[in-house]
Amino acid sequence: MQSVNLHMADIVLVTHVLFVAFVVVGLVLTVCGGHLGWAWIRNLWFRGTHLAAIGFVVVQTWLGMVCPLTTLEMWLRIQHGQPTYEGSFIQYWLYQILYFDLPAWAFIALHTVFGLLVMWAWWRFPPRRSPA
Repeated sequence: MQSVNLHMADIVLVTHVLFVAFVVVGLVLTVCGGHLGWAWIRNLWFRGTHLAAIGFVVVQTWLGMVCPLTTLEMWLRIQHGQPTYEGSFIQYWLYQILYFDLPAWAFIALHTVFGLLVMWAWWRFPPRRSPA
């Protein structure tokens, strides 16, 4: 059971990194695609999911909440008796990408500005139900 928890913790960490990548790369692709005329970036499902993702991050940051993916991952690692982030090679490098030390106000500002950029992209390159 303990090795299952450890593998699940790694899966949660990878999922967390993919979530962050979706939010960051999604904005970059939306802005670039908007300027280059890519019709797919106006897909309502993609844009709605993207807006909801960053909206969740902004709200949790403003409320001072720890990300539920972080909480779940840490719990799974503790169940395995493993200190947090002293594990596998993949775990180490994903941790380096995802977690870094900043004061709380910096995360609030960063997430809020990023959320505002996503809202600007929504306004500047509005989604459509079907490609134009």
